[in-house]
Amino acid sequence: MKSWRRTKAIAIKEVLQLSRDRLTFGMIIGIPIIQLLLFGFAINQDVRHISAGVADLAGTSASRSLVSAVEATQVLDVNVHVRTGDELEDLLRVGRISVGIYIPPDFERRITRGDKTAADLLVDASDPVILGQVQALRLMPFNLRKAPGLDFTKSPGPFEIRAFYNPERRTEVQIVPGLIGVILTLTMVLFTAIAIVRERELGNMEMLITTPVRSHELMIGKILPYIVIGLIQVAIILGLGYTVFRVPIVGTLSDIFLGSMLFICASLTLGLLISSFAKSQFQAFQLTLFIFLPSILLSGFMFPFDGMPRWAQVVAEVLPLTHFLRIIRGVILRGATLIEMWPEVLALITFFIVAMTIAVLRFTKRLD
Repeated sequence: MKSWRRTKAIAIKEVLQLSRDRLTFGMIIGIPIIQLLLFGFAINQDVRHISAGVADLAGTSASRSLVSAVEATQVLDVNVHVRTGDELEDLLRVGRISVGIYIPPDFERRITRGDKTAADLLVDASDPVILGQVQALRLMPFNLRKAPGLDFTKSPGPFEIRAFYNPERRTEVQIVPGLIGVILTLTMVLFTAIAIVRERELGNMEMLITTPVRSHELMIGKILPYIVIGLIQVAIILGLGYTVFRVPIVGTLSDIFLGSMLFICASLTLGLLISSFAKSQFQAFQLTLFIFLPSILLSGFMFPFDGMPRWAQVVAEVLPLTHFLRIIRGVILRGATLIEMWPEVLALITFFIVAMTIAVLRFTKRLD
């Protein structure tokens, strides 16, 4: 009986302590609600509205009917019109589009003679899910035949699919480059967030206050060692991916490591920002987990970005991992350069500046 009373007293004490810790208590309620609503509505394996471009070299009413019929399926959204097939391949390489529709000059003759497919679909097959979804367009001639001026009864089909970058549809080609970003997100954010909070818990922060070190100098000094650690992790994952999983490295190593360093800096500043809110190492871990799960599920690592609703894409654009995945997959798998991927590079730099500024201001306020 006495043992039960002591146990009950400890349990009541723990409940009271949790109720006083507003951040932890809020996350106990908030995490399951937010995560369920966010992922329940955002995750969709039936991919629609894939970004596409068109090179219509025929320029006829029949070719325009074909494009309209494809858009009516809602599988592809035509966002870009170019003049040549080479321009379509360039857009695929830098990640501006996932699918290119190439309509040759002899489009109508192909339909009439029926000896060739009428047009080509250029697909970024580095994501096997997108390739599988686009292949379904070849099985929908009954929908395309409804378009005015089109008759594929004699033709072997409306499209010939040309798969780029991963024609074997190997999942590891898509996953391994993305794992670089996922692993860096977890380790860099968590290490930095806990490092600052640990200094505060051990009382070392009071000693640093008495030194001439300024807030921004302390922050930068804290993240510098982890930049080196992050680059070592990139080298390990890259080496294992190439030797064990046979993932091709098309781009240059300098672009890979420079892009990785930008992402590492952005992730470390995110950790610093978390540390400015957390009061304990446990809270730092909780907040890191709160950021980590949306980063994995909304960034395009596990599910195609185009398959998510628009509001989820807006949320994902705030996450550094979203932009890094575009960079690392573009450089490793498609041979793109950082200059060509400048919108994603600019997004990471902007995130670093904004997060570092907020973290320094909050840290300075706490010291005061």
